[in-house]
Amino acid sequence: MKRLTGNTILITGGGSGIGLAFAERFTKLGNTVIVCGRREDVLKEAQNKVPGLITRVSDVAVEADRLDLFKWVTSNYPDVNVLVNNAGMQQRFNLLKTDAQADWQRYGREITTNIDAPLHLCMLFAPHFTNKEYAAILNVTSGLAFTPFAIAPIYSATKAALHSFTVSLRHQLSETSVEVIEIAPPAVNTDLGGAGLHTNGEPLDEFADGIFKGLEQGLPEIGYGTSAGRLRMSRDDVDKYTEQMYQATKGMIE
Repeated sequence: MKRLTGNTILITGGGSGIGLAFAERFTKLGNTVIVCGRREDVLKEAQNKVPGLITRVSDVAVEADRLDLFKWVTSNYPDVNVLVNNAGMQQRFNLLKTDAQADWQRYGREITTNIDAPLHLCMLFAPHFTNKEYAAILNVTSGLAFTPFAIAPIYSATKAALHSFTVSLRHQLSETSVEVIEIAPPAVNTDLGGAGLHTNGEPLDEFADGIFKGLEQGLPEIGYGTSAGRLRMSRDDVDKYTEQMYQATKGMIE
């Protein structure tokens, strides 16, 4: 990342987990940081933890909330020049045991949160950012964008789509002042998908420190731990890795 200080940064899903860890580090580096999330109580806790943090209740899975968020941020913080699309959700399920007629709203929310929201926000903020001397869009995808986690099929598919969109976005903005960066986490010890599912993941602080090292180095795609190697795996290795993960975890959804 060409400029790590002096920015005004919006982080979606920034009240906890990876988003809050990023907010802490960006704040310490001398940035104005705004985070949004669905739960006001979680945002208040985040403010207590990170002095100076600006918060906004917003459900980015809802189109009207995204539009309101864009208008509110650009009106009240016109210097905003960095967007971090971090909000996401993950569901693990057996495709043969779902009730897609009754429960599609629940499954569809994963798509709106992981795909509709970041794509829409990119398209809203990109024109605004091109008028800035420096700006950046950071999209948080996943190592699972490259090696699907078969028991989290929608999550894996949405992250693969966000990876593809990020590559296109980088090309389209290559002659502007806007830098486009992809962050692809491995499993990290957060509450993604529910409490206790990622306790064996990378420690959150160590992961966030590793990502910021990648930002300091100016990398356009940043992995960490097991996800770092997956960014450049051959197709044969991707297939082997995906099969191994499925065999090791399919008992969780049987």
